[in-house]
Amino acid sequence: MTAFRTTLLITASLAALTSVAHADAGEPWVLAPDKGYGYTRDGKTLTYKMGTSNAKELFKGARKVPRETLFFVGANGQLYMRSGPFLEGDGNFKFGADQ
Repeated sequence: MTAFRTTLLITASLAALTSVAHADAGEPWVLAPDKGYGYTRDGKTLTYKMGTSNAKELFKGARKVPRETLFFVGANGQLYMRSGPFLEGDGNFKFGADQ
């Protein structure tokens, strides 16, 4: 995966992830179609106002994020993604706080 594709994929997810980190479990992400979300090589997260003048270039090499994808930050501060179910059959989060 090219650096651009990786950045684009992580960008959208990270901005949403930071919203989720401050929200109660199970709340929807607030993503906007006119915003770009970046995760830089030094680990910073950024939000950008996007235009349409170079949309073809933006979508070149971009891929849709598959459903049932979970994004999270590990104990080492790295952003990770995991594809596969993350909810139990009853709708509870599989990886929730220890009880």
